[in-house]
Amino acid sequence: MGILQRFKDIMSANMNAMLDKAEDPVKMVDQYMRDLESDLGKVKAETAAVMAEEKRTKRELDENQEQIDKMERYAKKALMAGNDQDARTFLEKKADLASQREVLQKSFEQAQANAQSMRKMHDKLCSDIEELKKRKESIKAKMTLAKTQEKLNKIGSSYEGVGDKMSAFDRMEEKANRMLDEANAMAELNQKEEDTSVEALMNKYEEDDSGKSLVEDELEAMKRELGL
Repeated sequence: MGILQRFKDIMSANMNAMLDKAEDPVKMVDQYMRDLESDLGKVKAETAAVMAEEKRTKRELDENQEQIDKMERYAKKALMAGNDQDARTFLEKKADLASQREVLQKSFEQAQANAQSMRKMHDKLCSDIEELKKRKESIKAKMTLAKTQEKLNKIGSSYEGVGDKMSAFDRMEEKANRMLDEANAMAELNQKEEDTSVEALMNKYEEDDSGKSLVEDELEAMKRELGL
C-alpha cells in the first residue's frame, strides 16, 4: 500500500544511511515520526474500512443462510400441507440462495483475510512506531552528548591557545629574570670597584701619615742626641 511506503523506508536497513546524510538527525527523526503518525491515521482508517467490509460480508452470508433455512422450513410445511408445487417453489428459491452463498462465502473469506492482514499491519506499525520513539530518545541523547563533547573540544582548543600564550609569558619572564640578574651582578661589580678605589685612597693617606710620623720621630731623636 502506498501509505505504508514511507514506513517501509524508515524501517529498512537504509534508515541509518539516511540519518548519516542528515545535517540534524534529531530534526529528521522528528519529521519522520510526524509522517509516520500521519500514516498511522491513514492505516487506521483503511483498517476500519476493511473490517467494516468483513462485517458486511459476514452479515450478508448469515442472512443468506437464514433465508436458506427459512426456505427449507417452508418447503417442509408445504409438503406437510400436501402442496408439492409450493414446496417445489421454496426449494427452487433455496437453490438460488445456495448458489449465491458460494459467492458470498468467497467475498467474506477475502474480506476476512484482508481484515486480518490490515490488523496485523496496523498492530506492527503501532509497535514499530513505539520502538522508533525509543530510538528517537536514544538519538537525542547521543546528539546532546555529541554537542557537549564538541563544546568541550572547542574549549580544549582554546585552552591550548592560552597555553601557548602562557609559554610565551614564561619565556618573557625568564628573560626579565636574566636581565635583572645581570644588572644586579653589574651593580655588585661596580660597588666592588668603588670600594677598592676608596680603600686604596685611604691606604695612600695612611701611608703618607705613617711615613711622616717616622721622620718626625727620628728627627726628635737626633735633636735629643745632639742636645738641641
